[in-house]
Amino acid sequence: MSMPVEAAGPTTGRGKTKWFAFGALGVAAAAFVFIAVGGIGENLVYYWGPKELRAAGAKALGATIRLGGQVAVGSIKRGEGVSNLEFDVTDGTATVHVVSQGVPPQLFRDRIGVVVEGTMTRSGSLESRRLMVSHDNRYRAPADKDVDIKTLMRSTEGLDEPLVQSATEGPAPPR
Repeated sequence: MSMPVEAAGPTTGRGKTKWFAFGALGVAAAAFVFIAVGGIGENLVYYWGPKELRAAGAKALGATIRLGGQVAVGSIKRGEGVSNLEFDVTDGTATVHVVSQGVPPQLFRDRIGVVVEGTMTRSGSLESRRLMVSHDNRYRAPADKDVDIKTLMRSTEGLDEPLVQSATEGPAPPR
């Protein structure tokens, strides 16, 4: 005996597949929104000047902050070793004390623009994890009056010429 075979309708398989696809897209979209919104708060870094940081008060405690301003004149205090450093950052209206454990860049000095990344403490100082200085790209010759500008310029033209010439060689031929 043969069993009757019912023909499947043309839409029964497609209908299930269509709803499954919509469901999968919905779950993926919900997961994306959850990850994007949920994780963004932990990765936010606020960029403030000293005035805005002081105005934020308790909101700034514990948050990761990038503080921008200038190093206040006479505020640099070097501690034991190379990497212990304290200084003040100012914008002309407010000042924030910074405690840094990292090695400062070579250009670090009074009145230089800095961006300090760290966390504000209850004591009112910023504990720095990262210190960056702001400078322009213009080269300035040393202030020594005995510097031969032509020799100095020749030394910056390229690496194909030796930087130091012996006294018997004379000047390098012009290019």
